[in-house]
Amino acid sequence: MASHATESLTLPVLGMTCASCQHHVEEALRSTTGVESARVDLMAHRASVVFDPALAAPQQLVEAIRGAGYDAVLPRAGDSGGPTRDLVAESAWKAWITLAAGAVAMLLEMPLGSEMTAPDRWLMRLVPWLYALPANPVRWALLLLTALVVAWAGRSIYLSAIRALRHGATNMNTLVSLGTVVAFLYSAFATFAPAANRQVYYDAVLLILGFLLLGKSLEARAKHRALAALDSLSRLRPVTARRVVDGIETMVPLEEVRPGDSVVVLPGERFPVDATVLEGRTTVDESMLTGESTPLECEPGGKVLAGSLNYDGAVVCRAESLGEATVLAQIARMVDQAQSSRAPMERLADRASAIFVPVVLVLAAITFVAWLLIAHSFQLALADTVSVLVVACPCAMGLAVPAALTVAIGRGAQLGVLFKGGEALERLSHLDVIVLDKTGTLTVGRPVLDAVHMIGGGSEQGNTGSGEREILRIAAAAEERSNHPLAHALVDHARALGLTWAPAEDVQIFPGRGLSARVKGRDCLLGNEALFRELSIKLPAGAVLPEPGVTRLWMALDMKPAAYFDARDTLRPDAAEAVSALQHEGLRVAMLTGDSAAAAEPIAQRALIKDVEAGLDPAGKLARIRALQQSGQRVAMVGDGINDAAALAQADAGIAMGSGADLAQEAGDVLLLRTQPSAIPAALELARQTLRIMRQNLGWAVGYNLIGIPLAAGALYPAFHIALTPWMAAAAMAFSSVCVLLNSLRLRRWKPASAAGPWAR
Repeated sequence: MASHATESLTLPVLGMTCASCQHHVEEALRSTTGVESARVDLMAHRASVVFDPALAAPQQLVEAIRGAGYDAVLPRAGDSGGPTRDLVAESAWKAWITLAAGAVAMLLEMPLGSEMTAPDRWLMRLVPWLYALPANPVRWALLLLTALVVAWAGRSIYLSAIRALRHGATNMNTLVSLGTVVAFLYSAFATFAPAANRQVYYDAVLLILGFLLLGKSLEARAKHRALAALDSLSRLRPVTARRVVDGIETMVPLEEVRPGDSVVVLPGERFPVDATVLEGRTTVDESMLTGESTPLECEPGGKVLAGSLNYDGAVVCRAESLGEATVLAQIARMVDQAQSSRAPMERLADRASAIFVPVVLVLAAITFVAWLLIAHSFQLALADTVSVLVVACPCAMGLAVPAALTVAIGRGAQLGVLFKGGEALERLSHLDVIVLDKTGTLTVGRPVLDAVHMIGGGSEQGNTGSGEREILRIAAAAEERSNHPLAHALVDHARALGLTWAPAEDVQIFPGRGLSARVKGRDCLLGNEALFRELSIKLPAGAVLPEPGVTRLWMALDMKPAAYFDARDTLRPDAAEAVSALQHEGLRVAMLTGDSAAAAEPIAQRALIKDVEAGLDPAGKLARIRALQQSGQRVAMVGDGINDAAALAQADAGIAMGSGADLAQEAGDVLLLRTQPSAIPAALELARQTLRIMRQNLGWAVGYNLIGIPLAAGALYPAFHIALTPWMAAAAMAFSSVCVLLNSLRLRRWKPASAAGPWAR
């Protein structure tokens, strides 16, 4: 059988209100021929579908959703999938009008009881004409008021319930609709055929709908805030760019810029593309992309990322990556995929929500029959049944995990930590061992000049400063055109000292050995010991052997030894602090490296790591990870995502140390955009805090129903005179979902406790 390539599509879904809706839409999509997988996001109101285009067309997916009783549209450019501000404002407006109508109905119903209470007497003095009317005219007015408001404000709720019922499904709207319709129909019957023992519940109908709409409005606002961090990524990139062609600057749409084009970026503007600076110097803010709050100096040759903010200098850049290839687009795509994933804890809530509504309908029926038999009161049985239908809302349960996950992923992205999904985040919360790679993880990953040693008459050279500065100036001029890591270390050190130099002449590279050049009229040779032996340049006998982990670069002027430079891969400044923070959390920290033991031990000592294994190839690292797992320990591997790909994939949680220019580390569960070890304990802290929030949300959602349903059913009445009236049940229902969202929003202000510097934002 020929296999077809699958495609992915994200569809905005309309009409979902709870976890049961989410379940029905997913089942409808998964049962469609050609659909490989479907994931419905209740937070963002969208469905992510992987399907075979040879078997299923996008329009068929839309029809499948509509067939389940909901609505969907094919995505359009610029759609966010979430509720717009206009819809949120409309929902709030309907809620307050409905609540006001409910309050009026409650006041008008007070005099219709059989006893004259204090509020009745107060109202009679205020509007004495009301009591001159027969009871029925007031009830007729309430019937008309309720019918009009319900038809206007509750139309979408009832239509959703009808569509679901038509397809043999139930959801939260089913419960609310059933409760309010029963209360309204009985009230209408009591209005048409009044009797002494027949009460009306128009106030309950209006207040239930009012609190439901108010809860939806507050919920939509909270969702908008929860999704704000994710949406902010899409707003970072400008839609236009200043392109320079033949010296003429023109403002063009971003889509017209091509790789290699020259682009001008002024102070205060954001870079439209990933680019290399050609002209000018500036300071760049990449905090919204990498979490690095310290502005970065940028000069010709420096790399800048699309979405970064240009602070204080006009620069001309060469466009490198455009559109979906930019780092910004990659980050946004990874965050979107992570937010669409499903955490293991969420699957448990999904299974419970799938059977929740039918169970509540059974409990409501039992409540009605029980009170009818026990109290012989239709009024009490009806009120308690409506309360049970209304209070049992699966919204809080459906939002408990995805709300926390969405906020955490957004907050992590702001801090330069990309979680690749809810499952990765949960795994990161349950670890015993952290295994760290050395090169590029604990260390800078490139040599840094450690010492400059003068030889013989080298100190006498030059008249513009000390001998060492002049030697550095000559060496930097020669090495400036080299791409060797040792050359970069020497040139960076010279620039850090503020040295400047004229370009070298006649530069000749000896691959793997060194180079020669003409600098200020002198022949300069820089290279390793093998090159000097080959050219018969005698090295000083007194020069000591370099320490383990140190690489030595020799320098000769006019074929005479003048100096030698020692470089080493240095420990990152925050490495020891990060290791201490991990150990403080009770985690065992180990280092696995392919370097020799002599090179690894000094780094391990300075990083405060006692458990070290050196000389390991990728297969050796993989074997060590497996051995730890077989001993019953849960292991996280931290590496560069390329050489350590096998170990990252094998570990219970893989953490890839990324850099702003390369997000190809697909093996890890977490990607750290800044190569700072302090990001590791921060990522673990955020994962653990998110898991705590998830558990709190689920605990609240389950506890709310365990307490609310018995109270609504009158389990404590009349013995303790505690029961929920229908409108109280509606208020509690709205309160439950809002509480879950507000608790999740606490993660927006989360700050890592274990890190200093730019992490303590």
